[in-house]
Amino acid sequence: MKPSDFKRWRKSLGFSQKEAAEALGLKRRVVQYYEKGDRDGKKVEIPKTVRLACFAISNGCPDYHGPDSDKVGEGSVSSQKS
Repeated sequence: MKPSDFKRWRKSLGFSQKEAAEALGLKRRVVQYYEKGDRDGKKVEIPKTVRLACFAISNGCPDYHGPDSDKVGEGSVSSQKS
């Protein structure tokens, strides 16, 4: 995700930098770094965790508390023992 992509994501949801930071669990200053693409002249990369969080928020999932308890074990890696 490029800085311009991150900014476009934020604006597409109508978020201010502060609102985007709150939704992602970041400080507003970090959102500013991601949008600028650097901090103090050094390149800043947007971590995969943040990119995935952007995707989740875009798809209506503002938070995740794990799988539903009634679905645990169905098709999970831990239930597929050889």
